[in-house]
Amino acid sequence: MKKDLHPDYHTIKVVMTDGTEYMTRSTYGKEGDTLVLDIDASSHPAWTGGGQKLLDRGGRVSRFKDKFKGFV
Repeated sequence: MKKDLHPDYHTIKVVMTDGTEYMTRSTYGKEGDTLVLDIDASSHPAWTGGGQKLLDRGGRVSRFKDKFKGFV
């Protein structure tokens, strides 16, 4: 196997958005570096299920609802 082919795999500290920390192995930075996350599973709407609202002021969604309001 060739030398220096793979990146250095070492231990870093990860800080979540709520302040919790854990140690993991990664190729990020150098040994002992800290990775501070801006978005993680506890704060991102894709995992929390909220945050997205549909805004429609007389557009396509309103026309669709008006067209099919009596349809069951």
